Amino acid sequence: MFRGAATINIDVKGRMAMPVRFRDLFVGKADPSTNPQLVVTIDTEEPCLLIYPLVEWDLIQQKLEQLPSFNPAARRIQRLLIGHATDLELDGNGRILLPALLREYAQLDKKAILLGQGKKIELWSESLWNSRRETYLQANSDNQELPELLHQLSL
Repeated sequence: MFRGAATINIDVKGRMAMPVRFRDLFVGKADPSTNPQLVVTIDTEEPCLLIYPLVEWDLIQQKLEQLPSFNPAARRIQRLLIGHATDLELDGNGRILLPALLREYAQLDKKAILLGQGKKIELWSESLWNSRRETYLQANSDNQELPELLHQLSL
């Protein structure tokens, strides 16, 4: 399970080093005879990227492909998520090369944040994440109503 946050740098070619604690989880889900494979796609609601181990992504893609193709909302999600999904490998140094199209979507430059989200990692521009985090914290302090399911959660 991916959890926690890490600040990373992205070089001018779009390469980023995966922190060891995340890298080890990709290695654990990979075929031992190959470099760890992962899939990066866009988030459809936020300007960030989603990074999945290949085995997790395959399950998601199967579910997406089963959605009704004549439903406009389902087609929109299929086009965005599957259409932007990019297969990548961690190299021997634990780096990945992010395609320019994905970097542009997430407005990534030199400084970025990785956020563990269970079965996936979110990749955010550091400045966008800091702004979004402040918005989330402000919403919490404004006592916005929580969904019913969260009222049952004990932390």
